Amino acid sequence: MLSSIRTFSFLFGYLPVAALKLQRFQKQKPHMTTEEYDELIHTEPRKWASGIMKRTKSEVAVEGLHLLPEGPVLLVSNHEGNFDIPVILSSLPKPFGFISKKEVKKFPVIPTYMEDMNCVFIDRTDRRSALKSIGETAEKLKQGHSILIFPEGTRSKGEALGEFKAGFMRIAVDAQVPIVPIAIKGTANIMEKNNNQIKPADVLLRILSPIPPEVFTGLPSKEGIKLVRNAIEQALD
Repeated sequence: MLSSIRTFSFLFGYLPVAALKLQRFQKQKPHMTTEEYDELIHTEPRKWASGIMKRTKSEVAVEGLHLLPEGPVLLVSNHEGNFDIPVILSSLPKPFGFISKKEVKKFPVIPTYMEDMNCVFIDRTDRRSALKSIGETAEKLKQGHSILIFPEGTRSKGEALGEFKAGFMRIAVDAQVPIVPIAIKGTANIMEKNNNQIKPADVLLRILSPIPPEVFTGLPSKEGIKLVRNAIEQALD
């Protein structure tokens, strides 16, 4: 119970600090390159995510950071639980945005910050919104930003790996950037498996070998999806 109180108090208590920092960062944006601003805007989410994970008292082991290539990439991860984003944000040195459900826009400060991080919002009940988000995500990658996507579309809550939706492959082919598969294991043990009470857990985050565009572009979509999903599934096993 105390872990839950500490974690959620920090989660929302950090928002005023983030709001002030965002105003300062935005004033510097016209004088910076894309890469410089992405790194700057990522500093506060990284601190926020690290603070959250510290308060859950979880241990996070990270493997394969040396495999992260330079430049924009499409990060493709399985989705165990609500703590996947804090774990990845606090563990990866590469700045990235991510695809998020539109309900997040109801929160104060967070959606404004996410927009500067190059996140894309999607209405999962609206097919047009889903198709639009594919184009928006590909465009952000072409502009030099990295993006994280969870192709299962929902949390597995620690159960078997779900089927991957095809959208991520269309994004990668259109943007012609490498796909970097990510396998994450243990985040569901922090909350989802505890009746939504936060408890410490051991989490493993594995960065897998990048798949260059010339490999998946020439494959039928189903084969490309299978290639990425199999890599993650094997890493989880």
